[in-house]
Amino acid sequence: MKDFEPINRAYNSVFRPDELSIGISMPIEYYDQGLMPTMEHHLERVELMEELGFKALWIRDVPFNVPSFGDSGQMYDPFTYLGFLAAKTTKIALGVSSIALPLHHPAHVAKSAATIDQLSGGRLLLGVASGDRFDEYPAMGIEYENRGELFREAFQYVRKAQQSYPKLVTKNFGVLKGDIDILPKAKSHKIPLLMTGFSQQSLEWNAKNANGWMYYPRDPVQQKYRIEEWRALVAETCIFDKPFMQPLYVDLQEDDNFMPQPIHLGFRTGANYLNTYLHHLQSIGVNHVSLNLRFNSNGMERTLERLAEKVLPEFQKNMKSAKI
Repeated sequence: MKDFEPINRAYNSVFRPDELSIGISMPIEYYDQGLMPTMEHHLERVELMEELGFKALWIRDVPFNVPSFGDSGQMYDPFTYLGFLAAKTTKIALGVSSIALPLHHPAHVAKSAATIDQLSGGRLLLGVASGDRFDEYPAMGIEYENRGELFREAFQYVRKAQQSYPKLVTKNFGVLKGDIDILPKAKSHKIPLLMTGFSQQSLEWNAKNANGWMYYPRDPVQQKYRIEEWRALVAETCIFDKPFMQPLYVDLQEDDNFMPQPIHLGFRTGANYLNTYLHHLQSIGVNHVSLNLRFNSNGMERTLERLAEKVLPEFQKNMKSAKI
């Protein structure tokens, strides 16, 4: 098994070959019955996450509240929010899952991402996607059908922006002639770009260009096939291996032996089955799982503490030492 490329503090810590780390999706709040969370106690919970040893927090880019979609995310602007969290934390990786690249000019994305990476000491993980909320596109005067092309151009623009005085010609985002620069640059040699889903691209394109793949929860047999396909394509074109991660919705019960019951994109369960399931994900090649507690029926602080007590040790005892 080849190693993953050393990129920044967050990437090097969260993603380790043959290992699985655990993060938490924001907001850390129960809001099953409504589209909008209250965002109360969010900073205290982030600080608790870091203290307890979770590897990463993950926020989302939701430019508009689309009621038919059923979820407004954490509501705050992703880069403004990450700047705030960067100042209040010291170790935890700051992840975005994901910036809808066609809805932003890539110069702004590149500048904002590098700013967060610099201010946090290399703790940014930048997920990128083509966007899947149709209503957002006409609201911004952008053709939904063009999002695949827009994504490719924006992706390359953000990547090129890490070079000094970059040169790039695009159809939709302008021309960089090499006579002006975009500052700041990333803390290390580049921003880690993690692809979400397919983003209107082929898996071959994603494997060649992205630094990792974020895919949706699937039946473990199907997920195993996807990971094997991904890793085979990576091996064909890349010097380094590349990680795979996924989210998982969990409603953790007080009874450790509580058997799983399905919920949206996950299950209601006790710690014992959750550990068994996560170990299986690790065995099929998943490197990181972001737990989403939106439907969690118990107190959030209590749930974070139980996860740290019952689950995290299972996946930390064999972790190699890493600085973040």
